[in-house]
Amino acid sequence: MTFKAKDKVLIVSCEDDPRAAGKTGRIVDEVPPGPLTQGKWTVNGISLFIGPVLCSTSELRKV
Repeated sequence: MTFKAKDKVLIVSCEDDPRAAGKTGRIVDEVPPGPLTQGKWTVNGISLFIGPVLCSTSELRKV
């Protein structure tokens, strides 16, 4: 699945920060992720105490 910037997603699991699992956030990336992020999407707006996280496509579900 491909996401676009501002898509709302449910974080099913997150290797980068397990506290983000079960929460929703928004995709930041304007283009599909590349080598810099190891193919992971940047998700932000999760909560006040959780900053942006990197999640693989398999860890995310479109809401």
